[in-house]
Amino acid sequence: MKKVAISLVICLSILTANAQQKELTISSKVNNDKSVTLTAEKSSPGSYTVVLNFKSLTNSDNLNQPAFKIKYETDNFLTLRPNNKDQGIGYSYSYSYIRGELNPKYNAQFLYTLPYANGKKVRVAESGFMNAAYFGSTTPADWKAYRFYTEQADTVIAIRKGIVVKAADLFDQDNKEVEFTSKVNEVMIEHADGTLASYKGFRKGLLVKEGQTVFPGTALGLSHMQNERYGISIIITYLKSADFESVRNQGIKDRKSLYGFITPFFCTVESANDILTTQKYYTPLITPEIIQKEMTKKEIKNLTKK
Repeated sequence: MKKVAISLVICLSILTANAQQKELTISSKVNNDKSVTLTAEKSSPGSYTVVLNFKSLTNSDNLNQPAFKIKYETDNFLTLRPNNKDQGIGYSYSYSYIRGELNPKYNAQFLYTLPYANGKKVRVAESGFMNAAYFGSTTPADWKAYRFYTEQADTVIAIRKGIVVKAADLFDQDNKEVEFTSKVNEVMIEHADGTLASYKGFRKGLLVKEGQTVFPGTALGLSHMQNERYGISIIITYLKSADFESVRNQGIKDRKSLYGFITPFFCTVESANDILTTQKYYTPLITPEIIQKEMTKKEIKNLTKK
């Protein structure tokens, strides 16, 4: 009998804002000219979106833009200026944050490689939305998640250039008889266009670290057995909403995702540019053009020296 191990937070780690982890904090400073600078400091690489809620604000204009992109480790993202330069600014605020750039201009037609090396035979299966399966939620209209199966444990590679923003290498248990569990090792990669790829299902002992730049073909780790099969799950998302209040005020069943989901196009031996068909076998095709597509001139030069 298959087992299901479900965390109370079932929305997938990339789908919820988790302020408790304190990945980002905001401080304020009054300057000599009586202006106020707000500074974000983050402990994790990659982009975040911060939403400010001013409970009070005097002697300065209300914000037309409540959401801000935080990119740098220390980011002075907002300066409030006094309307009356002879008086200080009165203010109090709260804030929420979430990983990702809000409504990035992503390329929906971008061509990805499969997460295994050339010559491997990979079976593809579309994964269902866990909240719908176990809590009666409605599956998002754009939901798309894949699981890639191989006959044996194999090295999982990056499907696109990006920066590793999360490398969770925590679990070493055998999931052989577990149909679903939230306790899995994960690598998350942020791409240049603001999309996020989440790879889940690694054996303990990841081959990359947070802050590292990876390219198509970079080894991320070894696939782990779950439900008596070796495989890796991949979801590609983008941040489409920063409406935190709607998430807080809804139960799991009615909660809407703040993220949108990408249906990716893949380059395979069977098709040079196509959307994958579930339960079909594919052979990876990683070409020099795919590897170098997003490389800088310096990165290409260094690659050709090897």
